[in-house]
Amino acid sequence: MEAQPASAKIRAQQEEARRTLPFSDERDFVNARRGLVVSADDATILNAQGAPVWDAGSYSFLRDEAPDTVHPSLWRQSQLVAMAGLFEVVEGIYQVRGFDLANMTIVEGDTGVIVIDPLISAEAAAAALALYAEHRGERPVRAVVHTHSHIDHFGGIFGITTQAAVDAGEVDVVAPEGFLEHAVSENVYAGTAMGRRAGYMYGAALDRGPRGQVGAGLGQTTSTGAAGLIRPTTLISETGETLTIDGVEIEFQMAPGTEAPAEMHFYFPRFRALCMAENATHTLHNLLTLRGAEVRDPRGWSHYLTEAIEIFGDRTDVVFASHHWPTWGAEEIVAFLSLQRDLYAYLHDQTLRLINRGMTAAEAAESFVLPPALENAWHARGYYGSVNHNVKAIVQRYLGWFDGNPARLWPHPPAALATRYVDALGGLDRTVELAQAAFDGGDYRWAATLLDHVVFVDEHHAAGRAQYADTLEQLGYGSENGTWRNFFLSGAAELRGEIFGTPTKTNAVTMLAQLSPEQLLDSIAIRIDAPRAWHMDVTMRITFTDLDRAFRVSIRHGVLVYLEDGRGDAELEVSVTKGRFLALVGGDVDSEGLDVVGDASVLRELVSVLDPGDDAFAIVTP
Repeated sequence: MEAQPASAKIRAQQEEARRTLPFSDERDFVNARRGLVVSADDATILNAQGAPVWDAGSYSFLRDEAPDTVHPSLWRQSQLVAMAGLFEVVEGIYQVRGFDLANMTIVEGDTGVIVIDPLISAEAAAAALALYAEHRGERPVRAVVHTHSHIDHFGGIFGITTQAAVDAGEVDVVAPEGFLEHAVSENVYAGTAMGRRAGYMYGAALDRGPRGQVGAGLGQTTSTGAAGLIRPTTLISETGETLTIDGVEIEFQMAPGTEAPAEMHFYFPRFRALCMAENATHTLHNLLTLRGAEVRDPRGWSHYLTEAIEIFGDRTDVVFASHHWPTWGAEEIVAFLSLQRDLYAYLHDQTLRLINRGMTAAEAAESFVLPPALENAWHARGYYGSVNHNVKAIVQRYLGWFDGNPARLWPHPPAALATRYVDALGGLDRTVELAQAAFDGGDYRWAATLLDHVVFVDEHHAAGRAQYADTLEQLGYGSENGTWRNFFLSGAAELRGEIFGTPTKTNAVTMLAQLSPEQLLDSIAIRIDAPRAWHMDVTMRITFTDLDRAFRVSIRHGVLVYLEDGRGDAELEVSVTKGRFLALVGGDVDSEGLDVVGDASVLRELVSVLDPGDDAFAIVTP
């Protein structure tokens, strides 16, 4: 099954977008090119085995005019985001853009550099720093600053520095309070599910091209190299706090619970430059990402943008962020930040107004309209987040998943529901006929709903599977939102071929090594296959010898609970380093390094009931 051309309905939709959107406004292209030191549009980054982890040149097709198979507004955004190279923000501040999903920013100090947000992978970060050094000279890294707790802003740290350099005090690692807890928990607790879904969201496994992946709105895609984490040495906890690194003063503004649970903005007086992390970029952002996350707070988000304008607006000449290109000029900066602020405040306030009139999440999302000032601002359009999904996220934040209708209180799960729908519609072949009629009429949303039921009754139904792939493809072609497009086209790709699994792995050994003992025990608790452990009734005392901490751990009814320094008898005493305990959880029961008093077979039994998860679980099929 091959990719199909755009249908007549999609071609008409694209033409309407070309006619009605302000494509004559070229200011973003001017700003995205401003300060270019050297282009790297064709850069390829390889890992130690010689395999590519990043290929900027795979997006060379974006230099052409927008085809009918891509929404022209998304094509424009991808053209802007795909500009790769070294850029001067102001003299002394440089960005490497287009080497990963995020930007890496380099601030020159008195004797070295401060690196802000070292991308996802060590390979990408090292290549970005090398590009800077090639054109600005070799300078030692004095500090790494993480704007927030998402992996595209810390994962590449081992391409910038080493654990030994940090331990020796040669490099400071600065992050907002709560960074480590959230960075680790997000990538471990639900990391397998998030990673699999992120494969759909970013389209990292899709072919690049006009009928494939063209970008993700926020950045092009994710690099696929080695991710790591170093524990911060300096935590920022208060707005107004200042820090001087290598002669450069930095003034911080806390912004927790916005785009990330732990996030901060900061200002450089020397350069009159403001970093807004990921809270003011050239797109409407997500309040709940398609890969999954905690629902974000648009009210708090808008508040912190208001506060940033108040604190920094009259002394800032340039604002830059962890994605996209900067904005220069005091008037332009305040206008940009104010529209971004109004965007999240409007979504919050008007969604609550609608649900207080009795609308469900779906009804509110379908009827929601932005005011013209926001609708016509390129940086407020939904390339990464979307109005439709953000409205639903706000409803979820306040009311949860249930819409109040008792008929939807206890629905059948997808496969059982699909069987009943298909039977009611007259069987599989008849349902495919109805879907084909919907497809021919341009109602791809209804066609997808019908074909979803077909595939969940019989995932091998050839006609249904083929039609479903074609339907998702048209939905992808018509999507202005990059992550929607990637989801639709990823579903089509897996219907036509093999499951591509999880292209980017986030649960690296260096990530797991930063788990606190409590987080480590929590991660075991959520992996226990409880029915297989119902018979277990055991108490053990685990002493982490390298941390001088001990926990009384019990397993009963398939539930693991623990208490530090808990009293009472224990059937098993285990003395172990945290590193060796990680190996134990990974299945290594027999190697040296375990000091066990009692029945050691209990450990083997515990390991046997741990469920590692499935990073290739089915999404578009049952």
